[in-house]
Amino acid sequence: MKIDVTATGPATGSAKRTRATRHRVEAGRPWPLGATADRQGVNFAVYSGIADSVEVCLFAPDGSETERIALPALTDDVWHGYVHGLRPGQVYGLRVHGPYEPTQGQRCNPALLLMDPYAQALAAPVRGAPDQFGYVLGHADEDLAPSTTDNGRTAPKCRVVRSRFDWGDDQAPRVAPNETVFYEVHVKGFTQTMPDVPEALRGTYAGLASAPAIAHLQRLGVTSVELLPVQAFVDDLRLIELGLSNYWGYNTIAFFAPEPRYATPAALGLDGGVDEFKAMVKALHSAGIEVILDVVYNHTGEGNHLGPTLSLKGIDHSAYYRLAEEPRFCADITGTGNTVDTSSPPALRLVLDSLRYWVQEMHVDGFRFDLASALGRDAACDFTWRAPFFAAIAQDPVLSRAKLIAEPWDLGINGYQLGGFPTGWMEWNGRYRDAVRDYWTNTDASLPAFAASLCGSADMLEPRRRSPTASVNLVTVHDGFTLADLVSYNGKHNDANGEDNRDGEDHNRSWNCGAEGDTDDAEILALRQRQSRNLLATLFLSHGTPLLLGGDELGRTQRGNNNGYCQDNDLSWFDWERAAKHAPLQAFTADLMALRRSLPVVRLAAWPHRAAGMAPCVAVEWYSVWGLSMTPDEWNDPAVRCVSALMESTREGEDSLLVLFNSSGEETVFTLPADPQGRHWALRLDTRDDRVALSADAGATPAVSSADAANAADGAPAPDAAATATAVEAGATYTLLPHSLAAFTTPSRGPAPAPDAKSA
Repeated sequence: MKIDVTATGPATGSAKRTRATRHRVEAGRPWPLGATADRQGVNFAVYSGIADSVEVCLFAPDGSETERIALPALTDDVWHGYVHGLRPGQVYGLRVHGPYEPTQGQRCNPALLLMDPYAQALAAPVRGAPDQFGYVLGHADEDLAPSTTDNGRTAPKCRVVRSRFDWGDDQAPRVAPNETVFYEVHVKGFTQTMPDVPEALRGTYAGLASAPAIAHLQRLGVTSVELLPVQAFVDDLRLIELGLSNYWGYNTIAFFAPEPRYATPAALGLDGGVDEFKAMVKALHSAGIEVILDVVYNHTGEGNHLGPTLSLKGIDHSAYYRLAEEPRFCADITGTGNTVDTSSPPALRLVLDSLRYWVQEMHVDGFRFDLASALGRDAACDFTWRAPFFAAIAQDPVLSRAKLIAEPWDLGINGYQLGGFPTGWMEWNGRYRDAVRDYWTNTDASLPAFAASLCGSADMLEPRRRSPTASVNLVTVHDGFTLADLVSYNGKHNDANGEDNRDGEDHNRSWNCGAEGDTDDAEILALRQRQSRNLLATLFLSHGTPLLLGGDELGRTQRGNNNGYCQDNDLSWFDWERAAKHAPLQAFTADLMALRRSLPVVRLAAWPHRAAGMAPCVAVEWYSVWGLSMTPDEWNDPAVRCVSALMESTREGEDSLLVLFNSSGEETVFTLPADPQGRHWALRLDTRDDRVALSADAGATPAVSSADAANAADGAPAPDAAATATAVEAGATYTLLPHSLAAFTTPSRGPAPAPDAKSA
């Protein structure tokens, strides 16, 4: 079926289809795809393997269409033309004439103005509207009944960009993986209420680039900000009708364009925020901070067969999306209605071109791939580390050097692929999150799983020749409870989302410490603070790469909402007034990061070397409360809630680390492991309070003896750890409060004798 829109006129939306061309048009080039401006005009190139023709529609600032230009040339399924006299800032859209045969997976409808998939900027944020659908809403035949209503005046539009941004001496920080600390944060939510940021800049790229925002990141000691989606996305019509919005942004619609709602009004009218985004990256780089983008290439905001037609769906639906056996429908392994088909050359090219653009043109340092398993599926929809997507990135000299982080699952068959990604990739470790939460909340706890997680999930990664840094360790992220809510709520409270509390995760592995939500009970509040410190200390003293959810250091709460994707309000924004109340937690978090930086034994770049003739550089040993090696029975006893981990370094000049864990409800006396060399342990932190010792003199006369005088069972305060550590004898006892941990360091024993090659 071909849709005739020649009769469509002002009464139904835009100007008439036929209109004299005022600009001189030549064939131009089929590359690069998109709109490319130079001093004389703009070259347009659009891929479509099914189109009969492609028109570029030009618009005035008031949204009225001023001209339609049929692209005059076709080269290898790329429609292209060069339009003389056009300038950067020109607003445009596309109309694609071709088959509308939904039962064959084809959905071209020239009545709809489409966004250029390669557009580098949008004219305005994209919000869902009834006229964005390619079929007649409410019709009995649903998507089989095409709409002929022209939506040109109101449809989302693109903007031609020719950036002249001065990068100066900008250099990528290139933080080593084992030095990396990720900080997941939302561009708007971070500075929307930050009082020291000028009001006009709050919630924008410029706000994140401001001195107060960067100062906070530097005080913490994070190395890499991981930004929730900043590629332009769409607000679903359903959310708009509920008075909500797509706050998180996991509904991408333009893979090259920065989200325009984070641009200042002045920048939006010039280049859609492109230069403000670049200025943000440059400012963060100047502070030594990497910029990682959370990218959503697994699906788009066009939904399923009943979703809107905004771009790819109306250009060449079957080339970009995976289709079901009945091609009218999308193969949905993302839970969003559609799945981008990265086994298809046009779709793969789109994704790779976009990634390369963000690295080369926008200077970002890496990517966290949402539902990355969906990208690693071949033409048969089977996941494989040899999928075209992985192979293309591995051989790309630009992308292979970026930080690549996978969310290692999707909703398809064998979608959970934790540990299954190629060498060089990092992965969000959901197993780490679950094991650590379970241990500290006494929920379905497995001590072996907790121990394996603390050791960088070596049991999973080492056999696959993956490094410890491949495990991105996380306790909380945007999706789920914040840290404050994890210790304050047993159940979700998502009523504000408009779904009667049905949305969001039900199994949160959380513990409210005795009361649901707000309370003025001093004991419960003290326990919550201790639990928060326990979780943070575990995170930063584990092997692997830590990720901190932005705001956790400030006690940020979403009041029990564990799915704030649609809450663009104070439920999601940082509460900087509340932050002062949590200054001790912020300082504790920063000190933990500093302590981690001082301990190479925690920041392993590779697994302990155990090849013949080589001594291991790090050994992890586990002890019971008696100071003896853990037995198999103790490992498998669910009643055992206390354990000690000794990370022993054999390198000269490094410290070894001992961590005592007590997740039981009882005060517990630990015997520190004996040491044949008579070394003393320096107490660096005890989560009974928020102090961390950043310097140590473990060779001093012990201040804590076997009598455990300094933190006896009568509840006396812990040794002052604010400035320097307190020495403790090896073999002495140390008492931990219920639900707490303590960490000690001691100088390395030095290199161990290399094992005999014959006996190794």
